[in-house]
Amino acid sequence: MKNYKITVSYDGTRYKGWQVLKSTDATIQGKLQMVLSALAGHPVEVIGSGRTDAGVHAEGNVAVFDCDTTIPSDKIKYALNNLLPEDIVVVESIAAEDNFHPRHCDCRKTYQYRILNTALPDPNRRRNTYFYRGRLDIDSMRRAAEYIVGTHDFVCFMASGSQVKDTVRTVYSLELERKDDIITMTIQGNGFLYNMVRIIAGTLLMVGRGQMRPEEVEKIIDKRDRKGAGPTAPAKGLTLKVIEYE
Repeated sequence: MKNYKITVSYDGTRYKGWQVLKSTDATIQGKLQMVLSALAGHPVEVIGSGRTDAGVHAEGNVAVFDCDTTIPSDKIKYALNNLLPEDIVVVESIAAEDNFHPRHCDCRKTYQYRILNTALPDPNRRRNTYFYRGRLDIDSMRRAAEYIVGTHDFVCFMASGSQVKDTVRTVYSLELERKDDIITMTIQGNGFLYNMVRIIAGTLLMVGRGQMRPEEVEKIIDKRDRKGAGPTAPAKGLTLKVIEYE
């Protein structure tokens, strides 16, 4: 069998995240495994790089699988997309090195969190933005973001339930941009803890609302106390944009 790498885009609204559960239809991984197994005629396990949570979207999640097929690697995406639901699309399929593992190779991950900041909600953007009608001070949010960039112990931005022992991560960049009524937070790092990006978004929202001073973010990181950080922002505003392997 050969090793294949795929890049997957999906609307996570109706799924319970990436990782397979008892009901395979309820997850992205489960749906991919079901379709690949039917296509190959044997059980196929799909291993993903980003285990996105329920309701989180992706444009460039990466996964690998071993498969025995005569379909050319660059054509596998077409065969899969003919069988997948319309809210999951394989945008690239290539042959991979036998030792390539999407979670064990050095990479940079980029996420975006999008906030619809206007007076009224927009039904056409309800699936991939978080609606907030109040005033947000984006300059204060940008100043707070500066304290997050760098290598830190980010346990204060990790939700309970994670079994990870090493909570040190590197955030290469964290930028906020406003275009019309959308505020986009773009964060890139070498990896993220459980709910880390959504908690950072929730913390910056508190700063934007004036409920927290920008410099308090540095103290929250130093104290390593989850209770000091903001709430976990809703999943629907988050998208895994791209994973770049070194």
